[in-house]
Amino acid sequence: MTSLERGLTPKMRPMVSSRPTLVAGLDIGTSKIACLIGRLRPCAPRDALVGRSHAIDVIGFSHIQSRGVKAGAVVDANEAEQSVRQAVALAEQMAGVRVESVVLSVSAGRIQGQLMEATAETRGGTVTPNDLSRAMGTTARHVTGEGRTVLHALPVGYSLDGVKGIRDPRGMVANQFGIEMNVVTADAAVARNLMLVVERCHLNVEAVVASPYVAGLAALADDESALGAAVIEMGAGTTTIAIYSSGRFVHASGFALGGNHITMDLARGLGACIADAERIKTLYGTVLTGGSDARELMTVPSAGDHDGDAPQIVSRGKIANIIRQRAEEIFEMVRDRLADSPFAADPRGRVVITGGASQLTGIPELASQILNRPARIGRPLGLSRLPNEAKGASFAVPAGLLVYPQFAHLEFTEPQRGRRAATGTDGGYFGKVGRWLREGF
Repeated sequence: MTSLERGLTPKMRPMVSSRPTLVAGLDIGTSKIACLIGRLRPCAPRDALVGRSHAIDVIGFSHIQSRGVKAGAVVDANEAEQSVRQAVALAEQMAGVRVESVVLSVSAGRIQGQLMEATAETRGGTVTPNDLSRAMGTTARHVTGEGRTVLHALPVGYSLDGVKGIRDPRGMVANQFGIEMNVVTADAAVARNLMLVVERCHLNVEAVVASPYVAGLAALADDESALGAAVIEMGAGTTTIAIYSSGRFVHASGFALGGNHITMDLARGLGACIADAERIKTLYGTVLTGGSDARELMTVPSAGDHDGDAPQIVSRGKIANIIRQRAEEIFEMVRDRLADSPFAADPRGRVVITGGASQLTGIPELASQILNRPARIGRPLGLSRLPNEAKGASFAVPAGLLVYPQFAHLEFTEPQRGRRAATGTDGGYFGKVGRWLREGF
């Protein structure tokens, strides 16, 4: 039985703080597939960002147009496989290394976090790592519903004999300990098909992680994570949310609206083809209306592009109004989800926005207005040799995939035997698929 069949995605081993390692991150999105390869080398605590033990040197980078993916989920495995192969090969060529495994992001599948509490008796009067693992495993499996899989099972807080606020109970004396966990789940079919596409490329999946979580690992400043922050990852097909409080990842949510919906609104509203609508959004996209926009005119080709069709003349104000209406809808949905999360009780928390759709002019101002919080655009922090084209908000997730291994030790993990089965290195469905491909081709 694989980890996915038990309701858990594969998780990587905790890093050894004194050893360098090579990590490849793969972000399979709706509009692009990005691959980053990084060399993680140990560094002195005074030189590392909070929570990190290694410096990250980016040695390989690629991003190509995504095919076979819609709203973050695989809809054509063959096309998605070819795109993944191309993206990984380009990054490998730049890095001069061969990638055998990747850390994979997930943005689709109705990502949802849930705070769960559990108590257990200690065995021997002191809290041991086995006690914690037993309690976390029971909690993670309890929250997994039909057709769902656990992406993350992260402790948020502990208690000993009813006393709360314990940060690390290991080795402490108590008859009973309690644990509060953020268990993040997604549709199992979405995770399974993303993993299958990667396995078909002769790659193992070391870990499957939620996109907004790793975007926060890459883009949040230390004080933002400690004081409380909401990371809004605005992708092409989905918008996902991660809540941080006291330096911990405490909640997640998401829905299937993103930048592609703005493009489609422009295509319909202007009577233009989708390619022209995307170009207009990229070059002139703004959510700021008023001023001279109503008087500035521009030419938009008709959708049919027939010789007899005259181009349309539209105002910049009309374009801004179309974009703003959809952007307002997205942030209103974000507002509703934040109201139902621990973030609602944190008045100091701010909003950090990442993802390709966050690059529209005026997005931070609109978010601040609707969410009634200070907002800024988040970009990758603490990665050296990152190419200029990867320093923007749209690459926060791939950058965060290289940061994630330093935080993997915080999560509940299955015994090693189950993890090998899930990644295809030992039995299981994905292992059989991998062996069949290697033997047949």
